[in-house]
Amino acid sequence: MISKKEVIHIAKLARLGLTEKEVANFQKELSSILNYMEKLKEIDIANIEPTSHSIKVENVMREDIV
Repeated sequence: MISKKEVIHIAKLARLGLTEKEVANFQKELSSILNYMEKLKEIDIANIEPTSHSIKVENVMREDIV
């Protein structure tokens, strides 16, 4: 779990003024996000082809003719 001190440091870097309640809330939320990222690291993606878009994108603009 991310510490209260780390949340305060992140908030300071982002120039955010947080109340104690907000610090506790962000502590839970950021910890949840980091736990999910750890879960994603476990997924085997060795046989997955990399893509830049989920659908094929083509240029639909006309040729630039003078």
